[in-house]
Amino acid sequence: MRLTALLSTAALAATAVAAPALADHHGSSDHDAMQADIVDTAINADDFNTLVAAVQAADLVDALKADGPFTVFAPTDAAFAALPAGTVDTLLEPENKDQLTSVLTYHVVPGEYMAADTAAGTYELDTLQGDSVTVVVSDDGSVTVDGANVVSADVDASNGVIHVIDAVIMPGE
Repeated sequence: MRLTALLSTAALAATAVAAPALADHHGSSDHDAMQADIVDTAINADDFNTLVAAVQAADLVDALKADGPFTVFAPTDAAFAALPAGTVDTLLEPENKDQLTSVLTYHVVPGEYMAADTAAGTYELDTLQGDSVTVVVSDDGSVTVDGANVVSADVDASNGVIHVIDAVIMPGE
């Protein structure tokens, strides 16, 4: 796993590279000003307690509350629990903050990519971590991200969209 520094403002300004058929709604104006941002949406969903704790431990809360837009592939608590024993505890240790940041930013893509607007195909999206994820949209509408299944798509937030995934995806694997 490649270690990276914390998110910088420059990283947040990066843009994703995607195939034209993958609908990107940069600067979408349909967000309600009163709507919760990505972090608050995750907190309110109550199935992302581990993800929220990890985002807090990595000092990424402010970054994920920024204007965006962002697409977050959010692993559930069950996805984190499925990791090998001790993995989450090790990542949450202060001395592993860079590694935790790398894992978390691998789940975030600049831009807003809505599953409902996406054609079947395979797409490579650049993450804030620096590597790219492979998104496969099947003819039947099912979606995977680096092999993790999207179990709930298009959860709208004021600064982007969340797609719930059933596994934690790791950079370099």
